[in-house]
Amino acid sequence: MSSESSTNQPVWIQDRDTVIAHDPNVEWRYQEPPDYSRTNQYLKQESKYNHLEGSLEAIVQNLVRAFEMEASFKTNPQQWVSIVADKFRMTTNGGTAYTAQDVADAGTYNLFLGDSEQYKASEEDFESSAHLFHNAFPNGFLWELIEVLAGPPNVTFKWRHWGTFSGPYNEHAPTGETVEIVGVSIARVNDDLKILSLEHFFDSGSFLNKLATGCPFHGQNNS
Repeated sequence: MSSESSTNQPVWIQDRDTVIAHDPNVEWRYQEPPDYSRTNQYLKQESKYNHLEGSLEAIVQNLVRAFEMEASFKTNPQQWVSIVADKFRMTTNGGTAYTAQDVADAGTYNLFLGDSEQYKASEEDFESSAHLFHNAFPNGFLWELIEVLAGPPNVTFKWRHWGTFSGPYNEHAPTGETVEIVGVSIARVNDDLKILSLEHFFDSGSFLNKLATGCPFHGQNNS
């Protein structure tokens, strides 16, 4: 199958649903491709930035969303079209450089957040971390690009991640508030706009502290 569609753009800089449909032989984590129909609906309702199709902002947003989808749902990094799998490295706040296989094995939450008082990545695996945050944000933890600060080959961009804290987080009850992270990332890309490395910079402590503000559960009253 060609890596380009009728738009004459590489598939990895088109919307993630196009990426999902691109290869029928993908090894999906849950045996079937993800369905982003609800997420797309919430994005349409809640996004603050509507980037013009074909703009650098839209291209970078599509590329990062494609990577996030592949990291979450494709178990074989050699099938990720958004990256150069054998060269890819990812860091957070100047920490350890992880490979694509590390990301596939541990999950982005664990590698982004590490160990802290509110979250112990060392005690979580891919499935448990995904379950924890999907419970806290049942309507999704959405991502969008705010602005591109510098273009290729070192694409520097500002972004926001947000969701409604409407489900429990560990022993903390939901507050119903919108929890938002704003950060900056640098994606080093090759001539084909595939990602060679990702560096993320954001305040993970502030994010986790907001989840820990919910009142603790105090055991169920069976009387």
